[in-house]
Amino acid sequence: QVHLVESGGGLVQAGGSLRLSCAASGSIKSINAMGWYRQAPGKQRELVAAVTSGGSTNYADSVKGRFTISRDNAKNTVYLQMNSLKPEDTAVYYCNADIRVSYYAASFNYWGQGTQVTVSS
Repeated sequence: QVHLVESGGGLVQAGGSLRLSCAASGSIKSINAMGWYRQAPGKQRELVAAVTSGGSTNYADSVKGRFTISRDNAKNTVYLQMNSLKPEDTAVYYCNADIRVSYYAASFNYWGQGTQVTVSS
């Protein structure tokens, strides 16, 4: 059984910062890519940022230069530092990880429960 537990969401004024964390726990053999997605009301879930096990990153154009994704492989944790937040960043943010629980089987995609980020104008 694998669990992804997110923390760090909340209410912040425009221009402010928040840091999200997501820790993976359970019977984990290895973790490939980890990432953050978000879903605003009435919109589809979209990729915000992702990081590979080797540290390569990619970002949505809307957050480039403002958000930074990082991971601590020893702690099975991924972070999202969000600076210069805008009201349009308001959404539920979900952690995602591609995790292998057995050396004899393929990896699976796991999701966290989501954490609300609200940016007021």
